[in-house]
Amino acid sequence: QVQLVESGGGLVQAGGSLRLSCAASGRTFSSYAMGWFRQAPGKEREFVSAMTAITGVTRYADSVKGRFTIDRDNAKNTVYLQMNSLKPDDTAIYYCAASRSWATTAISYDYWGQGTQVTVSP
Repeated sequence: QVQLVESGGGLVQAGGSLRLSCAASGRTFSSYAMGWFRQAPGKEREFVSAMTAITGVTRYADSVKGRFTIDRDNAKNTVYLQMNSLKPDDTAIYYCAASRSWATTAISYDYWGQGTQVTVSP
């Protein structure tokens, strides 16, 4: 069982930056691939980024590539999402998730946080 708690969301102007954190409980955090997803009002939840458990391989959605960076600190049971050059289209609830296997689809993730709101004003 893994419990995830996101933090770091907020209101920022376009072009600004935010850093999201996701703290995980449990002693097996390092064995999970970690992902970030987002859901805007009226839209389906979409993949943002993911990182493998040990090797540190990353994947990004095309819409955030070059602007967002995922990282994890297994010693602190925490995964981060650094978001730069934010755009109004990035406005959404951001969720972190844990998967026992490498995946970029939401259905493949086993545990989810409650989400943190990110709002980017024009």
